Parts: sequence; structure tokens; C-alpha cells
Amino acid sequence: MLTVDTHPLLDLVAFTSTFPAPLGELPAPEWLQALLRPGATAPLQSDDAVRGAVRDLLRHGGYKPTGRGKPASEYLVRASGDGSLSTINAAVDACNAVSLHSGLPISVVDLDRAQAPFRVATAIQGDRYVFNASGQEIDLEGLLCLFDAAGPCANAVKDAQRTKTDGSTRRTLTLLWGTKELAGRSANAFAWYRELLERLGATVEHPVP
Repeated sequence: MLTVDTHPLLDLVAFTSTFPAPLGELPAPEWLQALLRPGATAPLQSDDAVRGAVRDLLRHGGYKPTGRGKPASEYLVRASGDGSLSTINAAVDACNAVSLHSGLPISVVDLDRAQAPFRVATAIQGDRYVFNASGQEIDLEGLLCLFDAAGPCANAVKDAQRTKTDGSTRRTLTLLWGTKELAGRSANAFAWYRELLERLGATVEHPVP
């Protein structure tokens, strides 16, 4: 289902989740929303070393992870700090909680909106996609991305609008964009992530079947 091109730094964890009901019927419980607030206690904590290692991972193919192109995990730190990190749905909130505290960017793709087969590779010149409902695009050249049969659809910066979760989502493919510079961090983040998802009633399959 998923192939991964050889990469000297990437420590990827990929798994699928099946939720007991459509996400529109699964609001995030209070205990999950609390993890998104400033001062929340979590098993993992990010720091400058984590941020630097993640940026090194994204730079490897020539991409510049700065400004509006910085890793999604860095946006979460800012949003949590100023109180603007609001609840979306159980799947996205769990993703945001783990990404916020681990410092690792995470992509969540709706498996019923994406098209197998899947591949992780570095995007080339001309690769781009729309990442929000207003039609804004991101230039993907040099950036590690998830590709489906229709092209690139997710990465550590911004996921494609066409494969994002919505209220009808029941099945997701999740990628933790970890780096070998942070030994064991991807595995530890996944272990906690799995606990959160199973507490929400989801069934997790790892590795990707």
C-alpha cells in the first residue's frame, strides 16, 4: 500500500486508523482538547533541538522550511501559545496534540478521498497542490511528500485540500515525519498517538497493511 524512497534522514511512521463513526459524529472529548492548551502535561516535549532536526530533514531535498513554509508542528506551538488552536474533530485534534508536544510534523489523509497506491518521495520541480478551501497553493519542489495515484497529497508543512478529513471521514492514513537525528522519537510519539486513538475508539493498524 505504501512505498518509501530511500532517504538518509527520514524516520517515518505510517499507520491507518478506522473510527467507530464518521468524524462529524465524534467531537473531541474534553481530555483531548485539554492537550491543545498552553501548559498541558504530555509524555513528550519539544525544544529547539527538535525543531532544528525537523528543519534539517525538510532541507535535505533543497526545500527551505522557513516563513510560511515552516513545519506544521511549529505553527501548532504558536497557535497553542496564543490560544488560537481550536478543536476540529477527534482525528485532527489527536494529530495536533501529538505533533504539538513531540515537535514532529504529522499528516492525516482521508483514505476514501485519496487513491492508492501511495509513495513517499521528494517532490520535483512543478509539483504543487491546493492546501486550503480558498484555493491557495504550495510549491513542493525539494520537499518530502506523500503521493497517491493522483499526485502529491501531504507533507510536513501543509496537506492537500483534496485529501483532508471532513465530517464523513471514517478511515485515515497518518504519517509521522520523524528524523533519524532524533533517535526513538518517532516510535515514542507513535506509541502515545496510538493510546490516544484507541481511547477514542479507533482501530489502529501499524505498519500500514
